[in-house]
Amino acid sequence: MTNELIISPNKKQKEFFESTARYTAYGGARGGGKSWAMRMKMVMLAAAHPGINILLLRRTLGELRENHILPLQKMLGGSVEYREVQKEFRFPNGSRIKLGYCDAESDVLQYQGQSYEVIGLEEATHFTYFQYQCLTECNRASGAMEKPYPPRMLLTANPGGVGHDWFKRLFVDRQYRGNEKSENYVFIKSLVYDNDYMMKHNPEYIEALEALPEKRRKAMLYGDWNSFEGAFFPEFSEEMHVCAPFEIPPFWQRFRALDYGLDMTACLWLAVSPDKKVYVYRELYEPGLLLSEAAKKICRLTPPGESVRYTVASPDLWNRRQESGKSGAEIMTQNGLTGLKKADNERITGWRVVREYLNSGDDGKGRICIFNCCENLVRCLPLLRFDENVREDAADTPHEITHAPEALRYALMSRTPRAAEEKRRAPSYYYSFDGSPPEKETYRSIIDYR
Repeated sequence: MTNELIISPNKKQKEFFESTARYTAYGGARGGGKSWAMRMKMVMLAAAHPGINILLLRRTLGELRENHILPLQKMLGGSVEYREVQKEFRFPNGSRIKLGYCDAESDVLQYQGQSYEVIGLEEATHFTYFQYQCLTECNRASGAMEKPYPPRMLLTANPGGVGHDWFKRLFVDRQYRGNEKSENYVFIKSLVYDNDYMMKHNPEYIEALEALPEKRRKAMLYGDWNSFEGAFFPEFSEEMHVCAPFEIPPFWQRFRALDYGLDMTACLWLAVSPDKKVYVYRELYEPGLLLSEAAKKICRLTPPGESVRYTVASPDLWNRRQESGKSGAEIMTQNGLTGLKKADNERITGWRVVREYLNSGDDGKGRICIFNCCENLVRCLPLLRFDENVREDAADTPHEITHAPEALRYALMSRTPRAAEEKRRAPSYYYSFDGSPPEKETYRSIIDYR
């Protein structure tokens, strides 16, 4: 493969190709040719700079394969070696493009200690701020290049998603903190109207975008970053709802809430003060635990003599397992976790109850407080976003962040009489959209690029 590629970018894509900023973001609306632009810039960098290490990430493996692995294999053919196990393209000049995904929050930790001169985040608003920060630590000189290349991060995004707020702050609102410097951040806004190929060959797609409901049309057609509500719980504030641990009096009522899955066991310990304020004082948040292991670990984390009245858990725990004929609740009970109680799993009603606990309180600080040692609940609660199809429900993606909030919902619903709850009139909330299907445009035209 030579260092010359023949492509034909539109005006906005050309701006993206030519940007030398430390952080360059591109897109902001549907149909702007983001995936193609990201792929092409990375291939051009690999061809032009021997020995460069490039990392290209999507949130899920399916998106990664459809949007990049298959198109790159087709485009590069036999001129560049593709290694399936490592999921990387090896160029004859020693450069490589490694492709990865971060389905769970912790997946990003696999890149710690690695070095990449260029990191690309496709659909960056699908990544949490924690993941973005972790990746900035890996964006450094790898030492594999004879002529060093200044580290850069490339991002593409649409409004919405779990990362909407941090992306909007940096690239749209341009509000910077600490050592962040405005000159390092460039945002190139691209709309479907800038995409000549789509305008000419797929006008029906533009018509479909123009027919969307108003809020989604503003976001997806015009790249309006203010069309999304952002956090599902804007009421949540670490200043108001998080506190330092203190010794809980033994006479306070205590209970637990459990959201179990093999992918994640999330258990919360809660206590109720005499003035009916709920404190979350301990958590278990661990993947890969069998039912018996989860039960034993929850019991071990509960000190001897600590009186726990009940443990409310997801109703599916009472379904019988095909392999044993026993329910999950039975297995956990046999392994020491007694006092299990079925949770009320009415999602919308449950989220309304959580919202009320965050909102109301005689001291103006809500009726719930979380000890700062419960790091995962504190981290995940503000990351929840609105479901794109159900007006008052939370999105179930990315799934990793939903477990602790689900356990909290079970806990608070267990203290809310159903009949009284049904009489309540909850306020209406606009809903947001958490991501969109990947783009699958095919581009064939090419010109000189250096």
